[in-house]
Amino acid sequence: MCEVGTRPAPAGDRGENPGGAPGLQAAGAAGDTCRDMGIPELSHLNCEGRPAVFNMVDQERTSSTFHLPQTHASISPVPPYSREQPIFTTRAHVFQIDPSTKKNWVPASKQAVTVSYFYDSTRNSYRIISVDGAKVIINSTITPNMTFTKTSQKFGQWADSRANTVFGLGFPSEQQLTKFAEKFQEVKEAAKLARDRSQEKTETSSNHSQESGRETPSSTRASSVNGTDDEKASHGGPTDAHLKSENDKLKIALAQSSSSVKKWETELQTLRESNARLTSALQESAASVEHWKKQFSVCKEENDRLRNKIEELEEQCNEINKEKERNAQLNRRLQELESELQDKELELEDLRKQGEIIPQLMSECESVSQKLQAAEKKNRDLEEKIRTLRTDVEERKQRQSNLKTELKNFLDILDGKIDELHDFRQGLSELGVDN
Repeated sequence: MCEVGTRPAPAGDRGENPGGAPGLQAAGAAGDTCRDMGIPELSHLNCEGRPAVFNMVDQERTSSTFHLPQTHASISPVPPYSREQPIFTTRAHVFQIDPSTKKNWVPASKQAVTVSYFYDSTRNSYRIISVDGAKVIINSTITPNMTFTKTSQKFGQWADSRANTVFGLGFPSEQQLTKFAEKFQEVKEAAKLARDRSQEKTETSSNHSQESGRETPSSTRASSVNGTDDEKASHGGPTDAHLKSENDKLKIALAQSSSSVKKWETELQTLRESNARLTSALQESAASVEHWKKQFSVCKEENDRLRNKIEELEEQCNEINKEKERNAQLNRRLQELESELQDKELELEDLRKQGEIIPQLMSECESVSQKLQAAEKKNRDLEEKIRTLRTDVEERKQRQSNLKTELKNFLDILDGKIDELHDFRQGLSELGVDN
């Protein structure tokens, strides 16, 4: 089978990078994208895409003839807008099934690309086309037998028997997936209607051909019986008029069939030319694959050598960093010791200054001791006086308490005498009143 858009991409397009790092970043990015879109059965990612190319090359070498679908071979990957018009466009991540395992998804694009529906008015056909730079990654003609299946909220797939693969699309949102699926169903119904109309036209053309085959002997027999056309025209009649109308219809059908033959011859020539171009493209792709294999092996060896050199440099850098850390620790310790030495020198200077004033301090201490002894003697005398004063105060307090007692007794006696005088006065008052 020969398929449009199966030429192997350069190393940059397949995610291969002889340096190693960018290719790994592309694979990691593809893995993150697949996980975000919820792609089923995506157990292993292979961003190279080379097995599909080798599979197509092997099929081309083993097959004796090319079976080219009409829309894949005769129509260019990027449709001319004079014949094909885009009817719906969206953006999505494109995947293809791994031809070797038939289970894992292989990313066909590093990032989201444009995916469009195209309608060919001359052929009355529909295609899904997606181009990543100069590389055609989807060129699928929609047939009534195709089915678009939603496998998750953001991922859908359909099988293309002509391309012998399964395409998968990962969308940023569920709404975009729903719109794409609805458009797929709409285009599928339109393709089915176009196929039915084509079948009706084919059946009509076949019926005309059969009628032409049946009418020709009858016309011959009529000519042999009735004579020439001039004789029939001279005799005239309803049968001759019917035969003439049938003959006109056959002429029209013959003219249409001849124009169709020319059209199909043109299409066949176009197919042959496209077949030749695709054959040369596959041969070029095979040579390119071998070239990139060699280039990849050379770059891989260079990458291994550079990786080993980087590891050696990293080890040297680690040793240098360790030496720097040790030197920094020693510098910090040296600074600490210098600060301690300065502190000790200051303490020693203070002690020296204190040693110079020790005799003066001793003399002052002796004078202070004498003053302290005199103060202690005065303190003893004052304590003796305080004890004497305390004794006097206690005696005076005792005398005062005795005086308070005597004064209280006197006040009690005085109160008694005042009460007696008051009673006596009342008695005198009562006597005066009686008299």
